Amino acid sequence: MDNQTVVKKMTEILYSIAEEFTPFPAGRTPEEGDFSGQAFRKVLTEKLQKLKANDKLVIDLHGLKMAGSSFLEEAFGGLVRLGIFSAEMLHDKMSFATDKPFLIEEIWLYIDRAEVHKKQQA
Repeated sequence: MDNQTVVKKMTEILYSIAEEFTPFPAGRTPEEGDFSGQAFRKVLTEKLQKLKANDKLVIDLHGLKMAGSSFLEEAFGGLVRLGIFSAEMLHDKMSFATDKPFLIEEIWLYIDRAEVHKKQQA
């Protein structure tokens, strides 16, 4: 029998924050508004948990009118800080679409800092 390598194609699943959540995400907690980092983290958690082995979640940041640091840290850093996912898993299963690369850098910074902090606390 012949050894064959099966290459499975990665399926990208697009999620637009501006279109499917809000163009004005802000704050950490629901007390700060309906479109807080905690509320979006719940959406992200559900989306990431539904991914199959060869899926990748592409977060579309186009159309955001604002995205403050408290929202971004709570939504993305919170995934790692609270032990929902590891930074390694997020780097593997999530990417971003935007014309503002500084947002991508900021998000990965929050994710990676949360991982470092978590390891230091262990």
